[in-house]
Amino acid sequence: MTTVSQPRVAAVTGAARGIGKSIALRLADDGLDVAVNDLHDQKELLEGVVEEIQKKGRRAVAVCGDASEEQDVKALIDKAVEELGGVDVMVANAGIGVSGSIMDLTVESWDRIMRINTRGPMLAYKYAAKQMVKQGRGGRIIGASSICGKKGVVNLGAYCASKFAVRGLTQSAARELGEHGITVNAYAPGVIRTQLTASPADGDKGHGSALLNLLGAPNARSAEPDVVSSLVSYLAKPEAHFITGQTITTDGGLVFD
Repeated sequence: MTTVSQPRVAAVTGAARGIGKSIALRLADDGLDVAVNDLHDQKELLEGVVEEIQKKGRRAVAVCGDASEEQDVKALIDKAVEELGGVDVMVANAGIGVSGSIMDLTVESWDRIMRINTRGPMLAYKYAAKQMVKQGRGGRIIGASSICGKKGVVNLGAYCASKFAVRGLTQSAARELGEHGITVNAYAPGVIRTQLTASPADGDKGHGSALLNLLGAPNARSAEPDVVSSLVSYLAKPEAHFITGQTITTDGGLVFD
């Protein structure tokens, strides 16, 4: 695989807060302009992320929409091209987590998790790849898996299935897109301190104590979103051209490959 040119523009889904916001800000620090996406009810937070990126001296645009809906994902890519000049890095970060016994899992809940956590990355990969191939300058596609995509966890059956699927999608896309100078990788976080991992006992601090208990590791560590965004930062760089098809774990040692 040949080294691609310096990435210039990134698109990040689920970027209004948590890991997605951290990734968007880190990529801006790295010199990229960033198109950020999240749901319409997150518009105010998303516009705040745009302001933070602009204060760093980079261009940014907010594109509200559902990352699991085809037209909304296409609109994100089109807006990045129109406003920022292309797409060199795609980070399919948006996702949800729902816990509960497989015996109580409804079809509706299963479909919702699969729609957001699996169909969402597929659409991001699809439209980013089409644009990158059209541009002819390679690119970086990066998706959100999880340590729950590497090891089954009690009461997280649907979530685990969705994140295992991202690994398979990532490997297949890496095989297909390598000839175009496009790498495809995923990150597999452990317990990251965000609103998503907060339990009632944590309040809004998001220490993830309930999730650590589910993982059978109550004494394990959680971490801030920057442990993920720093990995994405590296994978987006030209020197990461020899890494593709990988789902890289950032979990403090909870799961070993």
